[in-house]
Amino acid sequence: MRKKNYKRKKGPVNSKKVTVDGITFASGLEKYMYLALKKAKIKAVYEGATYEVFSGFEFPNISIERCANGKGEFKNRGEKKILPIKYTPDFIGYNKKGVEPEFIIECKGRANESFPLRWKMFKKYVSSELPHVIIYKPQNQKQCDKVIELIKSYRLLNKKK
Repeated sequence: MRKKNYKRKKGPVNSKKVTVDGITFASGLEKYMYLALKKAKIKAVYEGATYEVFSGFEFPNISIERCANGKGEFKNRGEKKILPIKYTPDFIGYNKKGVEPEFIIECKGRANESFPLRWKMFKKYVSSELPHVIIYKPQNQKQCDKVIELIKSYRLLNKKK
């Protein structure tokens, strides 16, 4: 009996950039979501806003460390401004007036190792700053289709009120 050759996973998945209607999407799943929204006549802006989920700050202390990538000298990397952490969701659908976000969609096939923490920070931001916004995170095409159904049913429900 022969042993099967299994390939080892070699780091994060690099998605292929795709261009449709002059918009360059970071993945095929984002393209699929865009086309599904367009077909359903649901207006949404691709990467329309960036949110600051964690404020920058001054770090006055000494911090002896190497660069984040593990290269370079072991030296003082403190006593400087720490940049804020920002998040740009894939799609933002605005209300009829076009002012406030109604929904946010983040298409995520396979997440890298920093995504779960950033996603939790973004959800905390949404809960405090955008409490009326619904967020969706489809991970495949079937779920993208389900998101379209949910947005339509939510709008229909709110029309009746």
